[in-house]
Amino acid sequence: MNLASIAPTTWIDLESSVTDVDRIVAFLTSQGTFRFPSLPNGLFSAALGEDGEFTQTGYANIWVRDNVHIAHAHWVIGDTSAAAKTAQALMTFYHRYRHRFTDIIEGRVDASDPMQRPHIRFRGDLTELSEKWSHAQNDALGYWLWLTSKLALAGDLDLRADDTRLLGDLLRYWKTIEFWHDEDSGHWEEVRKISMSSIGVAVGGLMEFERWLLSSAGLRTAGPSLVGLARELIQRGRDALIAGLPSECIQSDPALRRNYDAALLFLHYPMEILPVTTTGQAESQILEQVSQHLQGVIGIRRYLGDSYWCADYKTLLKADERTADFSDNLESRDRLLKPGMEAQWCLFDPILSVIHGRRYQQTRNLADHREQLFRLQRSLAQMSTAQSRFGAYRCPESHYCENGQWVPNDITPLLWTQANLRLALHFMRQTISLARSPAS
Repeated sequence: MNLASIAPTTWIDLESSVTDVDRIVAFLTSQGTFRFPSLPNGLFSAALGEDGEFTQTGYANIWVRDNVHIAHAHWVIGDTSAAAKTAQALMTFYHRYRHRFTDIIEGRVDASDPMQRPHIRFRGDLTELSEKWSHAQNDALGYWLWLTSKLALAGDLDLRADDTRLLGDLLRYWKTIEFWHDEDSGHWEEVRKISMSSIGVAVGGLMEFERWLLSSAGLRTAGPSLVGLARELIQRGRDALIAGLPSECIQSDPALRRNYDAALLFLHYPMEILPVTTTGQAESQILEQVSQHLQGVIGIRRYLGDSYWCADYKTLLKADERTADFSDNLESRDRLLKPGMEAQWCLFDPILSVIHGRRYQQTRNLADHREQLFRLQRSLAQMSTAQSRFGAYRCPESHYCENGQWVPNDITPLLWTQANLRLALHFMRQTISLARSPAS
């Protein structure tokens, strides 16, 4: 089968074999779809691009959140050295700027100023950027804690005593700002609100860190007081999640309140915390809400009313304005949005494919296998075509409507999207192998 001659949605179906999945991975690898160039220190720029306008996006910089998702995908598919190198570089950065935690803990600076918070976006040489940015992002720090702890538990990352003290500072920082009701800018780096997706990722990081603290290595380098603090913070966060989910934000201010947000999918995967942190039907409700309210013809909206890369975005904003920090004046960008014309992102269908694939592996429910396949087919369809200015088989950040046509936005390829698609194929291979096994 010549994959280049047929539509990506037809590459895989319910009759496909493990060999078919391997062929897709090999083909996309040969096309450069899964190219993850890293800096010598192991960190990844958020996106790849070479033209003059791309340089104005800032996407050549390092985002903690993106790096964790990319590193985790490498770890899952077996590239432990790449994941560990990324985690170690993030640790080095926060060691260098440890005062960002301790200054707030000890009251020397105002935590309400996002520039005084630990930075979650910085240069590839591990130095801070001076431009104003919405660094109040508890989810990014939660991802860092989660990946670090996960790799340490697996024996793929060595944590020294000073690393443990730094992570302890993160916990004390979270207690100081009371993360369970702290207004942060969250996954989408916009207006500050109490976000369940941020609280959930922080709780996931804390839970993984507690597991490491109770391991033999953790017991050698940390005292019982840190375990107690982790448990206290986990309970605070869990209580907030029980009160708030399945909504993203339940604050009374209509400018902040948000019923649906695709970022909550990350509490399903990779965090996998919903069954142990919530009660009731929040887990299935989040999936239903994303499908019913956020799904579009080609991708999935981040949330209703999202004006980032809304219709004709490049016509409405100059290049240096499109990815600017709008956290303090989001209303000015929101005025550009035409109803129903939010960008449709490519991050989420592959994650939904993973979620349903892992469900199938637990339950052998054929409906989950079908949904896993459907989401993977949508993910493959989101890649750019040969007619695109980016060339074929590139993974966009999102598709947006330009002159009435849905096209990839300028942030193409986005490495986080690439990582999620690679994970979706990895778990489809597992599902097919399981479905074909004699025990099934």
